[in-house]
Amino acid sequence: MASELKDEHGASSSVRAGQVTLFKASQTLLLNVLNFLSKSYSGVPQRDVTICCSLLTAQLPDNTTSGTGLPGEYVTPFGSQHDASLSMIIFLGRDHAMALETMAVLNPLKSADHTIMQDTDLAGPLVFCMAFGGSLLLSGKLHFGYIYGIGLVGCLAMYCLLNLMSLSGVSAGIIVSVLGYCLLPMVFLSFSAVLLSLKGMVGIVLVAVTVLWCSVSASKLFVSALAMDSQQLLVAYPCTLVYGVFALLTVF
Repeated sequence: MASELKDEHGASSSVRAGQVTLFKASQTLLLNVLNFLSKSYSGVPQRDVTICCSLLTAQLPDNTTSGTGLPGEYVTPFGSQHDASLSMIIFLGRDHAMALETMAVLNPLKSADHTIMQDTDLAGPLVFCMAFGGSLLLSGKLHFGYIYGIGLVGCLAMYCLLNLMSLSGVSAGIIVSVLGYCLLPMVFLSFSAVLLSLKGMVGIVLVAVTVLWCSVSASKLFVSALAMDSQQLLVAYPCTLVYGVFALLTVF
């Protein structure tokens, strides 16, 4: 009986050792892939690469295993306290970046930090586009297709234009992120259209202020991110055309 228990213990120890060896080999492979991506593709957010590398280089527990026999802290996204804490760190990091970019839009007169747009974020633009379409839906306007179509054309036009104007070039992610975040004032305007008519004098003033607000915020972020000194007025003009079309959707 004692020999059988000893054999089972030895077998489980060898299996655990093999699993740890395999996991460490996977760590090395994934670290090499992440380093290659971060060096080869500028669109990969550096913050996400740093967090992933911190996870992959963490120490493995020696005696902790989950129900599946794998190292316990890495089996499932929420399988341990370490993973729950890491998931919270990633969530708070992304949430903090969204808050910074949103505050930069809400205060168009404050100069923007050029590091804000280093890591592009598409979650905020998607949320604001959905909010814009939902607010128009409250007014009986089903314009989701128009929003995505105009947004796509506007992003392509701004991408071509800014690549011609900027010496360093611009990525498509920055274009989508900036134009999407700066749609937030237009969301406020569309919600106000539920309560009052925008076809009178008050509506004209609100529309003009909103388009100006969006354009100034977008041009400020573009100029800051691309180091285009003294070119904000040139960038603001095409931004005004893009947000003017969105304003027409809101009014009519």
